[in-house]
Amino acid sequence: MNTTKAAEFCLIVKGNYFTVEEAKHALQDPFIEDFVEEKGKFRIHNFDDIQATSGISLGDLEIEMIDDEVFEISCKSSPLILTERKAEKLAETLRRQAMFDEITVEPLE
Repeated sequence: MNTTKAAEFCLIVKGNYFTVEEAKHALQDPFIEDFVEEKGKFRIHNFDDIQATSGISLGDLEIEMIDDEVFEISCKSSPLILTERKAEKLAETLRRQAMFDEITVEPLE
């Protein structure tokens, strides 16, 4: 029986946002816009329906400020974990959306 837990990762993003709320909107808005185009409307409970990356929904993601204009995106409060592979896919998606200036994947401490 293997009890090794998979390593958990996070994204460190830098952008011209002064509050967590501004960064959160930057993270969520492109996904919400795509959802509205596809479904016609959006409600708060839809955060769990919107996939940010394979197996991780917007509702699973948490963002917190770690320095001026530097934020950590993780799944700390979700039962799911952001593996390195999922973190890399999420980073790639966020880079395409160009909402943050810099995006790196790091192990979650």
